[in-house]
Amino acid sequence: MKTFHLPTVNLWKTSKDEVEASNNDSVCTTMFEQQSKSISGGSAQEKPKNKLKLPKILHKNKTKPPKKTDTVDTPENLDFNQNVAQNHLAKASQQLLAQEEHLFRPKSSDKEGICIEDEEDGLQKDYETLMLHLRMAVHDSFNKENQEKLRSAVQAICQQEEQDRQWEKKEEEKHPCWRPLKCREIHDALLKEVVQVRLLQTNEEENGADKLSTSLKREVCRMGQRIQKDLLHVARDVQPCYTSDFDIFNMYVQLYHQAFSTKLLEFARTNLELQDCIYILCWIHGYYPKNILQQDDLVPHINTESLGALLPEEYRKSLEEQYLSHKEVEVRTWLSNALKKEEEIWQTSNKPELIDGCYFSNLALDVIPIIDGAVKETMDILGNRDNAQRILLQLDSFLMSYKKSIIELIKGKHTTIPDILKANMVSIKQLREYIEKHKDLSDEVKEALLSIISEMRDSCHSYFLNPIHKELKVQYRKLWTPAWFSESHTIIGDLLRIVDEMVRPFSDIQSACMKELFSQLHSEVMIEYVKRMLKGKLKLKDKDDQEAAASFLCEDNVRINSLFITIAVLQYHTTASNWGG
Repeated sequence: MKTFHLPTVNLWKTSKDEVEASNNDSVCTTMFEQQSKSISGGSAQEKPKNKLKLPKILHKNKTKPPKKTDTVDTPENLDFNQNVAQNHLAKASQQLLAQEEHLFRPKSSDKEGICIEDEEDGLQKDYETLMLHLRMAVHDSFNKENQEKLRSAVQAICQQEEQDRQWEKKEEEKHPCWRPLKCREIHDALLKEVVQVRLLQTNEEENGADKLSTSLKREVCRMGQRIQKDLLHVARDVQPCYTSDFDIFNMYVQLYHQAFSTKLLEFARTNLELQDCIYILCWIHGYYPKNILQQDDLVPHINTESLGALLPEEYRKSLEEQYLSHKEVEVRTWLSNALKKEEEIWQTSNKPELIDGCYFSNLALDVIPIIDGAVKETMDILGNRDNAQRILLQLDSFLMSYKKSIIELIKGKHTTIPDILKANMVSIKQLREYIEKHKDLSDEVKEALLSIISEMRDSCHSYFLNPIHKELKVQYRKLWTPAWFSESHTIIGDLLRIVDEMVRPFSDIQSACMKELFSQLHSEVMIEYVKRMLKGKLKLKDKDDQEAAASFLCEDNVRINSLFITIAVLQYHTTASNWGG
């Protein structure tokens, strides 16, 4: 008996007019002869010299109508070759199984054994024909017109797998030489080849990536498009052809995932340009898990937990570090440029911009979008918020530089310094609020950044408040002295008059910043008042004098508080007037 060899054939250049076996033995023989010639020496690109004739039932646009007998033919009425020709592969498989059962029953005589041996050779050839058509059906899975053939092929595979299991239970010497047929194993291996070839063909067949700037981007994009389309096709058209035990959809997902992963790993092992590095990270963390695997039609079927990572952790982290290092440098450069732009304004003789009668700086409005944009981009590309901290940490060096610039400005003698500081108090406040509200900053980092912000604000406040305290020194010295005890109303009146006069130039400070400035002035005045009281220069032994001093204390407190309340009210009305209220 001949040794059984499963047929192999180059199926990758098939088309809708794919050659089928005819409904007679000679046609099948011709196919194997052509296949053998192709494998032994012919070029893969050469066409076979003898074209196989399609069975009549497969020909289109024939002028003669089919015979009535053709229309009533069913798989039960057809022989093996006719069933194969008409893609009734499950019925053809059953016919071979029945013949196999007949041939391999216990033999009653030597003569019968000789006759059966010839039949076994014929059956072996028929199995070769069946296997070829099963391969062709599986290979053509992505042809929508092939679904009935594929469904029948799957049934045939299941039948043959069951027969393999039955033979495993019997004594080995009674096995046919072609058992086990291993249809499922061949099917799975063929699917892997199909997937790999389909991804290799993407450069020729997938459109829409032509505008991408690098060849790597175009190749990865086309592979992603092919995976997306193919998985949708599997979910909608291929999966219904299979029984549930195949779990065919997740088998395809695994195969595409592995093939895509292999290609990305090949890229990651090279020295990637930054843009290619970013593009691969986008696919790993964004496009692939979200745009492809999370498609509505796929979610009910897919088992993403079994897929694993697209790239090994070592290579993924290397790409992430390449991107993050670049982004840190880029953000530092942008922040430095924003500060330089602000400093250039300081060097001119022009006053800062006035908005609604208040000085205003755009520095914070420039800086905050830089940080936010970089943080958002980092989260989009890397898929998590953990690495956002590294971008936010660039604020530390920026704020230190900003603080240094403010200190140097205050030391200068430019006439526009007060106006510049008034404008920058707005930016300082905006930066403080931004840092306080940011959720991606750890408490430790947030505290360190806010400390720098507070130092800048205090420097600005000191610039405006120190002259006021200097002017009030004479009045401070009189507090809680015999002079104050006898002329409390006058001394406090002089103090409040000086404060009122010296804060009038602050009307062009933005209202929220002015409120903070006046609040600090109010606090410092009261602290100075209490200090003078505690120094004990006023000795009051008489109870009436003590009660009088307590009364003066309450009166002074009311008058000081009233002044700052009045200032706040006036500021509110001034701001409302500027806004047209």
